[in-house]
Amino acid sequence: MNLLTRINLALVAMFAVASLAAIYLTRISLEASAREEALNDAGLMLDSALAVRAYTANEIAPLLTEQLKSVFLPQSVPFYAATQNFLKIRERHPEYMYKEATLNPTNPRDRAADWEADIIQRFRNEPSALEIQGERDTPMGPALYLARPIRAEPECLSCHSLPSVAPQTVLARYGRDNGFGWQAGEVIGAQVVSVPLASAQARVARLLYDEVGTLIAVFVSLLIAVNIVLYLLVVQPLRRTVQIADRLSTGELSASAFPAGGGEIGALGRAFDRMRTSLEKALKLLEN
Repeated sequence: MNLLTRINLALVAMFAVASLAAIYLTRISLEASAREEALNDAGLMLDSALAVRAYTANEIAPLLTEQLKSVFLPQSVPFYAATQNFLKIRERHPEYMYKEATLNPTNPRDRAADWEADIIQRFRNEPSALEIQGERDTPMGPALYLARPIRAEPECLSCHSLPSVAPQTVLARYGRDNGFGWQAGEVIGAQVVSVPLASAQARVARLLYDEVGTLIAVFVSLLIAVNIVLYLLVVQPLRRTVQIADRLSTGELSASAFPAGGGEIGALGRAFDRMRTSLEKALKLLEN
């Protein structure tokens, strides 16, 4: 195996190790960024839902006060407004999910699933917790969820404390079996947003593929450049040195001078030239 081949094998081995380390670290960093991006999206959705709830409570509900005396209008309920607003978003982005999950809701649509009930229970067990985040599997792939607690405000109790004090319009629409018994300040549910990880993971994969392609292109370019430099500065002068040394070893003292120049190759050539001069002098002495 010649010198150039050995150097190339060593460079390929070092590149492989360095590339694997770089790809591994880059993947960890990209996945962390993807999760952070997904959680930021979830946070924006929760803030949007809160804005819709506040708008409904402060500006829409007061306009419906007279109508609410004769008929219950769910559009006046902030929870309902936030959920309906997100249903419109899901028409274009079905992979996103928002729910005002409640353990004992007035509207059965809002009843918490098992995993959502676990989140609500965590909020009850950890009163200081403002947010809970995690990952779960869905039919569309892995998703991140972000949840914030829903607490019963004093104004909620006019409809949700006891059936006997609830407005008749509410009872006429939803009945007397669900959505009652709430206590002021109690965690009765959670705002839960789920955002898909599939698109973020696809971006991570594309970036990794791009990085691998870039690394390979850079390495091949450097390998070609290194081979050219090594051939011109090392391999070619060494081959000439070997050829001249072979001729001298057979007694051909008229062989051309060894390659000159700077560095170790030039020093080697000068050493061989001194050796040839010494050999010529020794042969002349023997002839005399």
